[in-house]
Amino acid sequence: MTGFRFTRYVPPRDDRSPFERLLPLFLELLTHTSGDVEEALDWMRELDKDHDLFSAGYTLDDFVDDLRKHGIVGDPPRDGEPLRPTGKAEKLIRERALEQVFGKLERRDIGSHDQRRTGPGDEPTSGRRNFRFGDRIDQVAMSDSIRNAQRRGLDRLRLREDDLEVIETEHQGACATVLMIDISHSMVLYGEDRITPAKKVAMALAELIRRRYPKDTLDIVVFGNDAWQVSLKDLPYLRVGPYHTNTVAGLELAMDILRRRKLGDRRIIMITDGKPSCIVRNGEYYMNSFGLDDLIVSRTLDAAVRARKSGIPITTFMIARDAYLQDFIERFTEANQGRAFYTGLRGLADMVFRDHAANRGRSS
Repeated sequence: MTGFRFTRYVPPRDDRSPFERLLPLFLELLTHTSGDVEEALDWMRELDKDHDLFSAGYTLDDFVDDLRKHGIVGDPPRDGEPLRPTGKAEKLIRERALEQVFGKLERRDIGSHDQRRTGPGDEPTSGRRNFRFGDRIDQVAMSDSIRNAQRRGLDRLRLREDDLEVIETEHQGACATVLMIDISHSMVLYGEDRITPAKKVAMALAELIRRRYPKDTLDIVVFGNDAWQVSLKDLPYLRVGPYHTNTVAGLELAMDILRRRKLGDRRIIMITDGKPSCIVRNGEYYMNSFGLDDLIVSRTLDAAVRARKSGIPITTFMIARDAYLQDFIERFTEANQGRAFYTGLRGLADMVFRDHAANRGRSS
């Protein structure tokens, strides 16, 4: 008779120290609290009451001491100032975001960077060709070249010019990307935290570019009533404000940044969960949170057209299911000739990644 045999579950052995087991939880809480160490520790204290995070042999105070010893938080500040994360903590948060969002990726999973041209380039390939005058010595495939010489016999092994084979390389293009993040109040409206996943995506994308695409650039723009640029260092500390959504300001700043980058491939990735509800008119804010305002919509569509004429495609990730908002994004995408995705938070990270990696070479 076919069936299942159940045995006692034996959990895998965890050889990590108490500090190593608790550090991922602390980094996660630190992201949610926008870098507030004291608040993250308060959350760990509350979780300990229900889940026994700490034991008699290892307390929260011991964990804080280890955070200092490992350089993740600074020494106790003077004048009662709160503990602050260090640069090492910021790097660990980015690396954790990369692992959470993209996982352990193979090169074939992340899209091609080459431009389908061989010759003196950036990336080695499996192709080989005969040596030509002017080739660098570091391009020579020594094993293949010696094998060619061995075919004439091993008694008097000598390399000739016609034995030499050179490793073919392919050109890699550099892409300038601006990631726009909506920090309007609706990103935390109704008790739903949408800003933390957006920050994780930005940190993961930045870490991915830093590791695998060193010639690429990534700039981060946040937009509410206005738009401003933030550094990668500041990203974990990003907070939502009591703002409306000035999409036009964000797009104008993003396009200005990309014009200064002077790279062939330029693109904007925009993460937003709400409709445009603010513009600046005659030096003053014009706001309307009720429905889609015709004036605000027309200004936003005009910005999308300007980006298209500048050769800058916009990929929009709309965290909303409202039919009228999706209709607006369809008009926005058509005006720019870009791309649009309508997604919940669960699928947001993977689509940002795949669109960046698989479509870098598209400039229209």
